Amino acid sequence: MAEAQLMTLQEKLRMGVESIELEKQGKLEESKKLRRQIPLAPYLAKFIKDYLGAEALLQMGWNLTEAEAEYGSDWLSR
Repeated sequence: MAEAQLMTLQEKLRMGVESIELEKQGKLEESKKLRRQIPLAPYLAKFIKDYLGAEALLQMGWNLTEAEAEYGSDWLSR
């Protein structure tokens, strides 16, 4: 399986600004969906996994590519 390419800071910021603009327009669900495409910081992903469980973290729908890059592809099952 090919590794997912990590987002640049500029890409994350662009998506964040776009999410804010959608929210200002009252498009809350679209804003939320876009915001969750921004990678969750690895330390936050690990915290959520440790305290709520891997299944809960997956159900939240966050982009976990940075956590996977930092902790390995099998980090959720360990």
